[in-house]
Amino acid sequence: MIAIHVTTRCQTAPADASKLKKLARTVCKRFGISQATVSIGIVDDAEIRKLNQQFLNRDANTDCLSFDLSDEAEPAEPRVFDLIVNGELAGREATQRGHGAEAELALYITHGLLHHFGFDDATAEQAREMHRTEDEILQQLGYGLVYNTDVREP
Repeated sequence: MIAIHVTTRCQTAPADASKLKKLARTVCKRFGISQATVSIGIVDDAEIRKLNQQFLNRDANTDCLSFDLSDEAEPAEPRVFDLIVNGELAGREATQRGHGAEAELALYITHGLLHHFGFDDATAEQAREMHRTEDEILQQLGYGLVYNTDVREP
């Protein structure tokens, strides 16, 4: 079983909890995870900046913080993921990029989970593969192309 918990602490976040749960469940299943708990916290700029400083010692705003809290000593145990996404930033970015804020928020959640399934964006080649996979998943779930907007048809 995959349990998904969504908490919204951002007044402007366009969060449909049922859609976000379906998204997280789909990403987990795609990578062979059948037992997991995924917590998704949707916060504003101020809170994510504070958490970024607290956990990663970075005094900056960000789109997503993602933690794998699974017990590494017990690989057969269910996975535990904690995602914190910036709902306020999602609204601004969506406006600039020409799609809905819910799609941008879905991108952040997908991106955070993919980091736990072997994806990275440290190099240009890794980033291309990660973003292609993000868009593939988001298109499958009806969000359309979200990251690679430069390949959209006019």
